[in-house]
Amino acid sequence: MDGRVGFGEMEKVMKRELSVLAVLLMGAVCIWTAGCKGGGNAGCSCRKKAVAQEGQATTKAAANVAEPEEQVLFDGTSLKGWKITDFAGKGEVLVKDGQLIMKEGNMFTGVNYTNPVPTVNYEVNFDACRLAGSDFFCGFTFPVSNSWCSLIVGGWGGGVVGISSINGADASENETTKYVTFNNGQWYHIRVRVTSKKIEAWIDNDKMVDVDWTDKKISCRPGEIEESRPFGIATWGTTGAIRDMTLRRLKAD
Repeated sequence: MDGRVGFGEMEKVMKRELSVLAVLLMGAVCIWTAGCKGGGNAGCSCRKKAVAQEGQATTKAAANVAEPEEQVLFDGTSLKGWKITDFAGKGEVLVKDGQLIMKEGNMFTGVNYTNPVPTVNYEVNFDACRLAGSDFFCGFTFPVSNSWCSLIVGGWGGGVVGISSINGADASENETTKYVTFNNGQWYHIRVRVTSKKIEAWIDNDKMVDVDWTDKKISCRPGEIEESRPFGIATWGTTGAIRDMTLRRLKAD
């Protein structure tokens, strides 16, 4: 009788211990799960997800480094990436002291960029100077979506600034026409921006062009300047120079 009672008590004790053990195991599982959600367990699935996200971020960062926002177009030491435009009666083109110099010809002298450039959502910056002569020292031709036009700086006798052409009217006779006095030997900073809606241009800190092109016909002035397409710089009867030319892609507006 005593032996049977002792066995029953032992059985109750074992059941209690097993219950306690089960509670402890459940608690451990809860702690492990909470640690996983908080990122504390290196082996859990959420940690693997975090590692994957970190890898993706690293890949994106590497891609940004591989494709810089600003692109140097003229290296200041050579004509790498450029070719001399085949204008009739062109003057000499040379690189000296970090400058791309286009010497006075009978009419046009210039260069074309030979690498691909965007056609919209970009900005170009460079310095330009008229070294000798009295006409335009910067005829910058650039793409606007499916067409091209030119920013003329110092044309028509030395002072006209504007876009050639808008609705068939050149820089001397459209809404962008302005008159500026330019001094030979002085450098001017040129900035041109093309978006899906606008053509904008600045000389130093002064905005020269601000035109919505979406409802207008954009084109180059008919004639030899069309040889500057799709992206080029030219002078007319003048010795001009450029330096520090860069291109920056813009986010779509």
